[in-house]
Amino acid sequence: MGATESVNWKHFKNTLDAVTELKQNNYKVYAIEQAEKAMMLTDFVPVKNQKLAIIFGNEVKGVEQEVIDASDGVIEIPQVGTKHSLNIAVSVGVVVWDLFQKTK
Repeated sequence: MGATESVNWKHFKNTLDAVTELKQNNYKVYAIEQAEKAMMLTDFVPVKNQKLAIIFGNEVKGVEQEVIDASDGVIEIPQVGTKHSLNIAVSVGVVVWDLFQKTK
C-alpha cells in the first residue's frame, strides 16, 4: 500500500509500447516465459551496471509472442515435476529475489 507514491512508474496502453520505450532508453528487456530458446534463470547473469527490465505476462496467457519477439531474450524459471506453471505473484518473487541476489 502506497508503493505508487515511492516508486517511479508509467502506464502504457500495451506492453509492446513499453518494451519499445525501454529499449530506446538503453534497457535490456527480458520476458519471463517458457519458450523455445529460453535461458534458465539459474544460468542468467545480469551485466553489471546494465539497466534491466523484466516482462511478466498474463497469468493464463503468458507473455504475448510479439513482446517475446521484441525482447532481448527470454528467461525461464526452472521447474520440476508434472506441473509447469507458477502463480504470477510467485514468479515475480522468484525472479526478483534471484536478480537481487545476483546484483548485490
